[in-house]
Amino acid sequence: MNSWAIASFIAAVVVAAADWWAVIRSNKVVEYVCKPGTAVLFVVAAALVDANDTKAQSWMVAALVFCIAGDVFLMLPRDAFVPGLASFAVAQVLFAASFAVGDVSVMRLVIALLLVAATSSILARRFISALKRLDQRNLVPPIVVYMAVISAMVVCAIASGNVLGIIGAVLFMASDSLIAEERFVQQRRWQPLTIIITYHLALTGFTLGLM
Repeated sequence: MNSWAIASFIAAVVVAAADWWAVIRSNKVVEYVCKPGTAVLFVVAAALVDANDTKAQSWMVAALVFCIAGDVFLMLPRDAFVPGLASFAVAQVLFAASFAVGDVSVMRLVIALLLVAATSSILARRFISALKRLDQRNLVPPIVVYMAVISAMVVCAIASGNVLGIIGAVLFMASDSLIAEERFVQQRRWQPLTIIITYHLALTGFTLGLM
């Protein structure tokens, strides 16, 4: 990394930590600033890093920009879950593209398809059952579409062989699965902090993976 990229990355980590504190303390004012602020700083760091693949870098930066939009929608006082979901869905497509332009291996692709298909099908059944139980069947189609695109992103990450990117992709899927678990299945006290930590670690993995 060059000095500007390093400075932006460190700032992102610091702001992320402040966001974790805000979640613990239920301080919405700080959270409203730090949650999108962290994503903005990761965008800057990803844009400035001396990437090995500039095409992958361009797709990654674009994806992170849509993450900012998703963050803003999901933290609004009014319910903007579907717009937030749509923003992150676009981000997942762009993340997938950033991995797809890399050194994709057919063997890794096959393994990824098997692993991710098994995992996502289990999660999909769980969340769809919960939506039907809550009489929120209108959310089934967007949830299914989102699960398809995030699964494709994880598959592309594994197929690329980018270790940090793979870690980031898996953590992103874990974070979003926890959001669905909290929103539709069962709320637990530890979920909000775990969701934001895994999300920020995912963005960290994506940014560092560009090197």
